[in-house]
Amino acid sequence: MTSDQPTAADQLHARRRRLPSISLAAADAPQRTCAGGAPPRKVALAAETPTRLPKDQHHVPTIEHLTERTPHVSPDDLLDGFQPSYRFGDVSFDSYIPDPNQPSQAAAVGELRQFAESMNASSGGFLARLFGKSKPVKTGLYLDGGFGVGKTHLLASLWHAAPGPKAFGTFVEYTNLVGALSFRKTVEVLKGYRLVCIDEFELDDPGDTVLMSRLMRELSDAGVRLVATSNTLPGALGEGRFAAADFKREIQVLSDQFDVVRVDGEDYRHRGLPDAPATLADSEVEDFARQRFSEKTIAVDDFAALTEHLQRVHPSRYRQLIDGIDVLVLRGVSTITEQSLALRFVVLADRLYDRDVPIVASGVSFSDLFTPEMMSGGYMKKYFRAVSRLTALARNGQLNESAT
Repeated sequence: MTSDQPTAADQLHARRRRLPSISLAAADAPQRTCAGGAPPRKVALAAETPTRLPKDQHHVPTIEHLTERTPHVSPDDLLDGFQPSYRFGDVSFDSYIPDPNQPSQAAAVGELRQFAESMNASSGGFLARLFGKSKPVKTGLYLDGGFGVGKTHLLASLWHAAPGPKAFGTFVEYTNLVGALSFRKTVEVLKGYRLVCIDEFELDDPGDTVLMSRLMRELSDAGVRLVATSNTLPGALGEGRFAAADFKREIQVLSDQFDVVRVDGEDYRHRGLPDAPATLADSEVEDFARQRFSEKTIAVDDFAALTEHLQRVHPSRYRQLIDGIDVLVLRGVSTITEQSLALRFVVLADRLYDRDVPIVASGVSFSDLFTPEMMSGGYMKKYFRAVSRLTALARNGQLNESAT
C-alpha cells in the first residue's frame, strides 16, 4: 500500500461516521451472539469521581435517540462488514506485545505468522510453493484462550497479513449471513474466499453450532483456510452442556480440522481495572455528556425504552443501529432479569466496544447489569465479557480513560 492510500482504519472510521438509512419497518426475531477479544494493553487508572466540566457555549453536540432508529441491512451490507472492526483496523503481529510471563503468546504469534506465510507462498507460483514451504500446516487453526488475552488482535493480524479475498466476522455474523442469503448461497459466496476468520466460536445454541460446523466443513472441502477463536479446546466444545450424540459427532468432526494454538494469560481489562465508575443522577447524565463531548453525535436514551426497542430490532442490525454515534447516554440503567433480553444487550455491548463508543450512564452500575444467576449460569462467559467491555466504555465516558 502506498502512502497516499487510506488505511483500513481510515476506511472503517469513515464508515463509522455515516448515518444509517432509517425505517419504521418492524424487525426480525431474536438471535444470540457474541464477539470477542482486544489488543493486550493495560488501562490507565483515573479518579473514581467524574470530573464536572465547565459549560462551553460555543460547541453544541448533535442529539439522537437509538429508539427512533430501525435500520435495514441488505445482504450486500452484511458482506461489506466482513472485515475487522474499527478497533482492529490497523493491528499487526508487530503491534501485539506478548506477556513475557506467558510464553504461549509469543508462540501463538509465530504459529500465525507461519500460517500467513504458507498462504502467501501458495499464491506465489510454482517456485514459491516449492521453496517457501515449511512444515505442513492444517487447513484450519483454532486459537484457544480466555477473554482479553488478545485472540481477536491475533486473528485480525492474520487477516491483514494473509492474501485475499478473505472474510473476518464473529460467529453470529456468519449465522446472520446464512439467514440473509440461505445456506447454499452463503457457501457459494464464501467458497470464493481464500481465508475465513471466525471470532468467538459459540456453543450456546446447538443448532447454530451444527450449522456452522456444516458450513466450515463445506468451505474446508472447497480449499478455504479457516481460523477460529473460542475459549475451550475444540475436542471439548460443548462438553457438559449438551448430551445429544449427533451434536458431539459434529463437534468431533470440527475438532479434526484444526491445529490448536493456546493463548494463555489473564484478561487485560481486569489487570488493575477497578469496578465500573459510580453512575450519575438521572438529571445530570445528559448535561454531563453535552459538556464533555461537545461537537459529537450523542445518542440519549432511557434504558427501559432502549431495551424494549432492542427486542424489535434484529441483532444483525445493531452495528447499523449505532452507526454514526460517538457517545451513548443511558438514563436509568437497571438489572436485566430476562435471559433473551440480556443476550441481546450482550450483542449491543459488543457492537459498542467494536466502535469504541464511550458510555455515560445513570442507574445501577454495569457490574450489576445481569442477575447473579445469569453470571453463574450457562451463558456466564458472555455476561462477564459484556460487563468487562461496558465497564471499559463507561470509564472512558465518565473518567476519560482509554477503553482499549
